[in-house]
Amino acid sequence: MAVPKKRTSKAKKNARKSKWYNTANRAAKQAISLAKSTLTQKSTSFIIPNKSNEVINNTEED
Repeated sequence: MAVPKKRTSKAKKNARKSKWYNTANRAAKQAISLAKSTLTQKSTSFIIPNKSNEVINNTEED
């Protein structure tokens, strides 16, 4: 089992944690931006199928 030989310094620990938080923050901002653009229906990078575009197949007869 892998065990660290020496303790990680505060600077390295904080730098790694900061990078992780910034990556997550960037992804969250992108998700919020996409959600806002889909709500205003001005999205160019995300296609939402409309209910009016659905094909209704009525082949059954009573």
